[in-house]
Amino acid sequence: MKRSSLMFTSGLLLAAMSITFAAGETSIDDRVTMSRQTAKQFMQSLKGELQAAMKAGGPVNALGVCHTKAMVITQQHSDAKGWRVARTSLKTRNPANAPDAWERSVLEKFDARKKAGEAPQTMEHHAVVEQGGKKVFRWMKAIPTQAVCLNCHGGDSVAPAVEAKLKQLYPTDQARGYAVGDIRGAFTITQPID
Repeated sequence: MKRSSLMFTSGLLLAAMSITFAAGETSIDDRVTMSRQTAKQFMQSLKGELQAAMKAGGPVNALGVCHTKAMVITQQHSDAKGWRVARTSLKTRNPANAPDAWERSVLEKFDARKKAGEAPQTMEHHAVVEQGGKKVFRWMKAIPTQAVCLNCHGGDSVAPAVEAKLKQLYPTDQARGYAVGDIRGAFTITQPID
C-alpha cells in the first residue's frame, strides 16, 4: 500500500514537473547559466570596442568610446534578451549606472567577501526578488580591476590628458583610485519571471 502510494505521489510530481517545463518555466540554474553567458557576451562586445579604441588612440580615445558606445552596447544586449543588462558600481563614472538598493547591497557583500580573502573573479550572487509587484530573477558578477583599467580608473597614475578628458566627459566621476584586483563594479542582470 505504501509503495503504490509513493509511486502515485512520484507520478504526480513528475507530471507537475512536466507541465511546469512544458509551460516554459526556466530553472534557477538555467537562469544563472544564461546570465553568465549574456554577461560574457556583453563584456566581449565592450572589451572589443575598448581595445580597438586603445589601439587607435590610447586611453583618451577609449574614454570617448566609453562615453558614446558603452550605453548603446548595454541597450543592445538588453533588447536582444528582453532583460535589463547593465554594469554598476559603488563608485560610478556615469550616473546612469548607479546601483539600486539591491545592487548596492550585493556590491557591499562582494567587498566584504574580498576582504575575507575571496577572489573577485569568482564572485557572483543571484536571487528571486519582488520588483514593481512582480517576481524577477536578479544576478550579479563582480568585475575585478585589471592593470589596463588603471589608465582611466587608477589614482595618481592617470595621465594628465586622460584626467582632462574625464573632467570633460564625466564631471561627477567617482570611479577612481582602484588598484589591480579591486572590485571595479559588477555586471547586473534582471530577468522577468512572471
